[in-house]
Amino acid sequence: MKICFIGLGSIGTRHLHNLVQILSERKILSEIHALRTTHRPLSDDIRKIIDKEFTSYENLDDDYDIVFITNPTNKHYETLNKILSHTNHIFIEKPLFMDTKNDLKSLLLNTDSVYYVAAPLRYNGVFPILQDFVKKNKVYSARAICSSYLPEWRKNIDYKVNYSAHKEMGGGVSLDLIHEWDYLKYLFGMPNKLSYLKGTKSELKIDSDDIAVYIAEYSDKIVELHLDYFGRRTTRQLELFTKDGLLKVDFFSQTVSFDNGIEIIPYPVTKADDPYIAEMNYFLDLCTGKETRNQNDIYNAFDTLKLALGELE
Repeated sequence: MKICFIGLGSIGTRHLHNLVQILSERKILSEIHALRTTHRPLSDDIRKIIDKEFTSYENLDDDYDIVFITNPTNKHYETLNKILSHTNHIFIEKPLFMDTKNDLKSLLLNTDSVYYVAAPLRYNGVFPILQDFVKKNKVYSARAICSSYLPEWRKNIDYKVNYSAHKEMGGGVSLDLIHEWDYLKYLFGMPNKLSYLKGTKSELKIDSDDIAVYIAEYSDKIVELHLDYFGRRTTRQLELFTKDGLLKVDFFSQTVSFDNGIEIIPYPVTKADDPYIAEMNYFLDLCTGKETRNQNDIYNAFDTLKLALGELE
């Protein structure tokens, strides 16, 4: 496989390492290129993996099997337009774009190509249990939260200079934590009505939103979602309220329990692979034809983006 990475920050580097590991396990030979717009030197372990490095789109080859778009969100649309003719398949880091002003119809997409947008929470070990529960139980309401402390997200990186801190780069919890809307929409579909509040309320030295709160109304349920950058205890949970009790899902500890009002019953969770590894395997299966259903194509990811930005039509 001939592969190119556009951007090699923290998430791009993670995907690169995972990809190389999986290609080795599958005994697939590869040639890996990278397009970088920064002069920051690559670490020795990354430099050994990269066969060619470019600084301009004009110098890219035209025959890539896969291109990974892992640069800042505000560059995704421009990057996608520039590399569509250079590759068969594309992996796009979430979120798809910075806003919904970009017209999908203007993109010259190939119907035979895979355009996949990252959605790693779907590969968490608790997710199969969650899916099965929603199919078998009537959910009256759901309450989801993702709360963590931005300065501790990335080791040895000043949070104030990272894209998350800057609105113009696509930072802010509404976009950064779009994982929540991805899985909620996957479970429940698009809501009929959406209320959305966001702001910068903490002492963090950022200009992006550090809190966002949503209330979504469906015909048969209400869904609440809280996102923030300032929670000192990392929390990523979902609660489902039903006739028979409360299902509580913890994505970090990968635990699921059901409270029927009398006792709390734990669900046995099979510890899954690293979600990023599982997702990369799925993407490669899509590219090689072993999987035929793209669960998060560009159009689906665009609808998720609308929800994250509070732009329900």
